[in-house]
Amino acid sequence: MPSIRDFTDAISARLEAEFQSLSEQWRKSLPVRHLIIDDLLPQDWANAIASDFPEMHRLRRYESLKERKGVGVDMDAYPSILKDITFAFQDPRVMELTAGITGISTLNPDQRLYSSGLSAMGEGDYLNPHIDNSGNPFLGQYRRINTLYYVSPGWNPAWGGSLELWDAQRANPISVESRFNRLVLMNTNRTSFHSVKPIQRCGSKTRNCVSNYYFSAESPEGYDYFHVTSFRGRPEQPLRDLYLRTDAWARGVYRKFKPRKAAEIKHRYG
Repeated sequence: MPSIRDFTDAISARLEAEFQSLSEQWRKSLPVRHLIIDDLLPQDWANAIASDFPEMHRLRRYESLKERKGVGVDMDAYPSILKDITFAFQDPRVMELTAGITGISTLNPDQRLYSSGLSAMGEGDYLNPHIDNSGNPFLGQYRRINTLYYVSPGWNPAWGGSLELWDAQRANPISVESRFNRLVLMNTNRTSFHSVKPIQRCGSKTRNCVSNYYFSAESPEGYDYFHVTSFRGRPEQPLRDLYLRTDAWARGVYRKFKPRKAAEIKHRYG
């Protein structure tokens, strides 16, 4: 069974070995800056992660006009390999290499895993276009990078579940397949709209992902700003779009007057 050290060594080795090509991939990517690393880990390690991924009934369900998915944040409730692969992405070596590849001078981890963790999506699930909240209230820093590691062996892209990256006008999306053992890093800022294509005809299969987020004291826009996670409708959903825009505005006003309080989150590593 691989350890957290094994995972961090393997991830760091890939980032270091492909540093230049990944930097070029990041620099040229559109409409949201991103990069893709296939076959990130040895196949048997990836299979072990997939086999221990919690079933949907063990995850917290979110179901609304914004999204349908299962989320797992209490890492102590799951097999240790899931905790280890999640926290491996928070390792300083991984962080430093990612900062160099993306050109972001300083990236900081969050070992309390604010918004990070496990997610699973199955039949009928989706994630509408959205921008993530601007920052981490516990660190007082801006969200800069999403890391998405997919662990669903045999997932068929015809079922949906691909990551969609949209331009600033929420148009012209590109599709990134959620291929098994694939790592995607994507930029987050005020216009980094992304979504997950609705899933259908997948039977009992689930699209599983290990997610982590990196933060920086520097604003990606060069000036201070704040916004909550803001969902939108797809272009063919004008009424849903109107509702979601109103919802984002209302939640933003609420959070400005009542910000989240810094509180200990229990899934710290160790």
